[in-house]
Amino acid sequence: MGGSLAGALRNKCRTVIGVTRRTETIETALARGLIDRGTTDLPSGVCHSDVVILATPVRVILELLAEIGPYLPEGCLLMDLGSTKAQIVAAMARLPAHVQPLGGHPMCGREVSGIAEADPTLYVGHPFILTPLPRTSQDALAQGRALAEAVGARPLVIASERHDQLVATISHLPYLLACGLVATVQSKAADDPLVWEIAASGFRDTSRLAASNTTMMLDILLTNRQAILAALEACEAQLRHLAHLLEGGAEEDLRTALHLIRECRRDLPASPRPQV
Repeated sequence: MGGSLAGALRNKCRTVIGVTRRTETIETALARGLIDRGTTDLPSGVCHSDVVILATPVRVILELLAEIGPYLPEGCLLMDLGSTKAQIVAAMARLPAHVQPLGGHPMCGREVSGIAEADPTLYVGHPFILTPLPRTSQDALAQGRALAEAVGARPLVIASERHDQLVATISHLPYLLACGLVATVQSKAADDPLVWEIAASGFRDTSRLAASNTTMMLDILLTNRQAILAALEACEAQLRHLAHLLEGGAEEDLRTALHLIRECRRDLPASPRPQV
């Protein structure tokens, strides 16, 4: 996500500086033209910045927020790309007064990760959620909007708690469902390994999210537990209802339920296509 954002902003900012722990990551980012320069030293990398964006797993963002404040210049806009927002926004509230904090979450993640997977067109057409704090100035919020629009995204301002409840249902729940599906097939394969050989596109498409970075997803799950547990409970109720209809052989009722679900899915807006 960070490499993709850097690449998308490269020709829209005076200088894009990449800060990371590994020199190999910097070398790759430079070779791919994603950044102008890079460093492994956090203070020197951010001390003259107008905008700093934290693009790490959520719990690393929380650690950085406790450290980074004194290194930032007066009026610096500090954003993040974390997939959960309530804990991050709470930590941002403790930043020094000279920093302008703004939570962010672009809704365009993929199951792959790492600088080698960076794609500057990743954000095009997708919502870019912004979660301002009471202390966030209108100028800082406008700057965040402009940044989202500069990479082709659609800025959307909502409260952090509402964000976490919504993404628990449409992002974090699907990941756990994909994990449950893979675990179920894995259990079946213990008795009959042929199941893996005949797994076709339906299984592969439905289980794609289970290949997501485990560290990243653990951070998401553990920083949005209550909303995700509520989403799981609601999903279990829906599955129990379908199981009840199937068990009873209620064909017409099952047909009606499946048809309504099908129509709801068909009415979803089409996924945005990057314009290159």
